Amino acid sequence: MTELHFERFYGAGLEERLWDIARLRMTVFREWPYLYDGDEAYERRFLQIYLDSPRSFALALFDGDAVVGVTTAMPLADEDPLIQQPFADAGFAVERVFYFAESVLLPGYRGRGLYRQFFHEREAHARSFGDYDYVTFCGVVRPADHPAKPADYQPLDPVWRHFGFEPREDLVTTYPWRDVGDREETTKPLQFWLKSLP
Repeated sequence: MTELHFERFYGAGLEERLWDIARLRMTVFREWPYLYDGDEAYERRFLQIYLDSPRSFALALFDGDAVVGVTTAMPLADEDPLIQQPFADAGFAVERVFYFAESVLLPGYRGRGLYRQFFHEREAHARSFGDYDYVTFCGVVRPADHPAKPADYQPLDPVWRHFGFEPREDLVTTYPWRDVGDREETTKPLQFWLKSLP
């Protein structure tokens, strides 16, 4: 059995692992609750924003030479306007918020405490600059009776609260993507979870 290890990537250096991030996003986000039906061209356009942000960050989990998990983050001010807008509308200084984007881990590596490292490393990266008041991420909100919801699905809300985040009813945006089985993109609500950096 190979040994798991982490590697860090910054700014334009994420180019080295961009396809790994895209592959994992398309694999993991295809699951409930995202149901994301992605493709390489869309991913390349979507992920360009990381390469353009000097303060962006990725932590990749390797099993031998294979990337089996990754988490990303960047200043909210460098993110898509759709992600920024709820904070501006709520009176936050967008430039004082650091955004935690994806955390994607293949099923066989879950339940080993690796998710904790994702949160720790992203927060440490945000703190290293000394000019952020908050860290945040968002999660899709699906109807409780959605037909694709697995009967045994356990939401991650308790985990997120464990790491100090709280959901904010006033911080919600919508974002388009194509669901598995659909022919067209539709918009979905994304609710933000927020944590203060004392």
